[in-house]
Amino acid sequence: MPSGGHRHRRRRSWSRPRAQITIGRALPVLVMILTVVADILTPDRERFDRLLVAAPALAAVTWSVRGTVVIGLVAMALRGLLGALRGEPFVPDLLANETVLATVTAAAVWVSRVRARHERDLREVTAVAEVVQRVVLRPLAPRLGPLALHLLYVAAAAKARIGGDFYEAVRVPGGVRLMLGDVQGKGLGAVETASVLLGSFRAAVDDAPDLPALADRLEKGLNRFGAWDPGSDAAERFATVVLVEIPDDTDVVRLLSCGHPAPLLQHGARVRPVDFSDPSLPVSLAGLADARHRVEEVPFAPGDRLLLFTDGVSETRDRAGTFYPLEERMRRWAEEPGERLPALLHGDLVAYGADGLDDDVAAILVERLPDAALVREPSL
Repeated sequence: MPSGGHRHRRRRSWSRPRAQITIGRALPVLVMILTVVADILTPDRERFDRLLVAAPALAAVTWSVRGTVVIGLVAMALRGLLGALRGEPFVPDLLANETVLATVTAAAVWVSRVRARHERDLREVTAVAEVVQRVVLRPLAPRLGPLALHLLYVAAAAKARIGGDFYEAVRVPGGVRLMLGDVQGKGLGAVETASVLLGSFRAAVDDAPDLPALADRLEKGLNRFGAWDPGSDAAERFATVVLVEIPDDTDVVRLLSCGHPAPLLQHGARVRPVDFSDPSLPVSLAGLADARHRVEEVPFAPGDRLLLFTDGVSETRDRAGTFYPLEERMRRWAEEPGERLPALLHGDLVAYGADGLDDDVAAILVERLPDAALVREPSL
C-alpha cells in the first residue's frame, strides 16, 4: 500500500487460489492411497490398481517436474506391489501395466516442464507489467506543502493496479496542483488514454500559467497522440477531468471541471458540492464547442477538506437502484481523521453496492493543515 492512501487490486479471494493449489497437490497422493486401499480390500476380480495411472497425470497440473517424476515412480512401485500381492505374472500383465504407467509418467513430466516454463514466463511478464503500472500511476505523496492527501484507488479489472481512473498531484512554485480524471470505457484502451493524459499533465503542470492553460495542454496532448497513432483506441475516447490549484499563501482553492463530478467541500460539519456555473466539456470533446474554460475559486481555510472523486464512487447503487449517498457519508465522517477516510469509504462502497464494485473507483481527500501541523519541507 503506497503512502498517502489506499490502493486496492480487486480480488475474489486470496485464500481460494491457495486452497485450489493445496487440493490439486493433494489429489495425486489421495488417488494412490484410495486406490491401494480399495484394491486390497476388494476381491481380486475387482481391479482398482489401473487407477494409479491418474496420479502422475494429476501431478503434472500442480507439482514440479521433480515432484511429478516422484509421483510417477511411487505409482509404478505401488502397481508392482499390488500385482505381486495378487500373484500376477511379470510377463505379460505386470510388464504391460508398468509400461503404460511409465509412458503416462513421461508424458506428465513433459507437461509439467512446459507448464513450469509458461508460469516462469508469466511471472516475468507480470513483474514488468507491475513496474509499468507503478510508473504510469505513481503513489500519491501524503504531504505536499500545507496539504495532506489521502487516496482511495480501486481498479475494476481483476489483478490490475490501474484502470481508466487516473490522478496526479504535484508541488509547483507557490502551491499545489492536482488532477483527477475518468476515461470513458474500460480495459486497456482506457488505461492507454489515462497514461496519455497523465503524461500531458506532468509535462505542463510546472509551466502552465493557470488552470485553463493546463486544460488546453491536456486537450492538445490527447489530440496529438491520436494524430500520431490514428489506429489507437485512445484517439476515440474522452475523459472527464477536474483540475485543482491550491496556493500556499491564500486560503482558497481554484477548480476547473471538464465534465467531471463536482468535488465536495467540507467546512466543519458542513458539506456541499462545489458549484460549477459553466463546466467545460470532457477532454477530447472541447472541439465540439467553445473551448473557453471557467475557473471557480472558493474559500479553503486551514482545517477544511476537499473530496475529489470519480463516478465509480457517486454512481454506486444499492439493490433498489439508489445512488450512493456520498454527501451524507461525508457529514457522518466529519470528525474522522483524514487518513481513515479512504478505508471507511472503500468498505462502505463495497457494502452498499448491489454487486460490490463493478467500476473503477478513485477518490482523493485534500486537507489544508492548520498552521500548527505544518512541518518544514526537506529541501531538494
